[in-house]
Amino acid sequence: MGSVKTVRLMRPVAASQRVRWDLLGAGLGAVLVTVAVVVPIVADQTWRDTLYAGAAPIFGERLAHAGWGTVPAIAIAGMAAWYGPGLARRLTWPAMLVTTWATALAWAFALAMVDGWQRGVTRPLAEPGEYLEAVPQVSGIHALLQSFSDRILDFQPDSWATHVAGHPPGALLVFVALERIGLGGPTWAAVVTVLAGTSAAVAVLIAVRALSGTARARAAAPFLSVAPTAVWIAVSADAVFTAVTAWALALLAVSARGRGTGALVAGACAGVLFGFGSYLNYGMVLMAIPAMTVLIAGRSARPLLPALAGAVAVAAAFTASGFWWLDGYHLVVERYYQGIAAERPFGYWGWANLAAAVCATGLAVPASLHRSLSVRRLRARYGASLLVAGALLAIVVADLSALSKAETERIWLPFTTWLLVSAAFLPRRHHRAWLALQAAGTLVLVHLVLTNW
Repeated sequence: MGSVKTVRLMRPVAASQRVRWDLLGAGLGAVLVTVAVVVPIVADQTWRDTLYAGAAPIFGERLAHAGWGTVPAIAIAGMAAWYGPGLARRLTWPAMLVTTWATALAWAFALAMVDGWQRGVTRPLAEPGEYLEAVPQVSGIHALLQSFSDRILDFQPDSWATHVAGHPPGALLVFVALERIGLGGPTWAAVVTVLAGTSAAVAVLIAVRALSGTARARAAAPFLSVAPTAVWIAVSADAVFTAVTAWALALLAVSARGRGTGALVAGACAGVLFGFGSYLNYGMVLMAIPAMTVLIAGRSARPLLPALAGAVAVAAAFTASGFWWLDGYHLVVERYYQGIAAERPFGYWGWANLAAAVCATGLAVPASLHRSLSVRRLRARYGASLLVAGALLAIVVADLSALSKAETERIWLPFTTWLLVSAAFLPRRHHRAWLALQAAGTLVLVHLVLTNW
């Protein structure tokens, strides 16, 4: 009897210790963000100017403001925090996926409308240097791919604008395709971007369910529906990159857990999306890291060959049309240091990038990492844990490359979206409180910072 009583006493003590670790993780995340905000404020003006981010570590300007989206955003946040966990447990699986997507869509749109329709929704993709500006310059897809690399470097008469030059041609082709099918202009670009970007939440849930079961996916759903990442989902082409790679990982997870022809087809489709993702953004080659963790979690190498075949097919198509990926990458690195990146100090951005990532994920992620990345779960190859670990490792590699100095709240969306899975490991009884904190932090950020995206 004595040993039974001892075990019963130890369980509450261990649980309370883990909660203290939750609070410590959130506290460290808050400290990191605070330091990243304070350092530029107290620093020398000359050095501050080299950051090229008025609201560092966020790319934007400090400006307290409100807009048409303020009241709807507050309402969505309150309802998601109060009703979200219960609905995620009770709804049927298809209904939960639809509800998650609908909530994420409404949340992203409301946050964008805090800045207004033009400033928050249509203008970001239509500003000088963005993709829509370059669409009229494309006379034909074959001609674009053949000459694309010739226009990457700056300081020549026909240089591509900053964002077009900084990505492979696939990113521009997305908006060219929209224009060719009659969906041209900033409004349609914004609609497609937010629809695609918010669908990544559904892809993440499908992957988590395939690798860790329905219960864990249901626990993650509310955190994905009102994620801080939504601040940049509605206004950035990176939302499209996020969607493409998220669905690639989801299909790979389904393939790893599946059998027969359907699993092979899913693996091949995953490869096509991975391949296309690498022609949307050079950094998407780092998605190979979470892809490998999916295969490890799925305890299967079966999807590897069809996925490789799909990716190679995409690469072969681009290469045959005249664009060689490695040439583009090396020229982009050169172009990167032709601009403000040469001045931005890595001594600050090397760690402030991580503070920006905390802003994009919310404090629930650093609070829960000790749970999701526990040695016990990683040794057991627990799927959701490995998804978080893969995304975190990709972020570390991207940061150390020094090719993402600033703007990582946007650039790292394909990775930070998966970090949100970590919040599902927090105690269920605390989910409402953590969701409220996530939403409150997002609302404070979007109302105090006028983001450039």
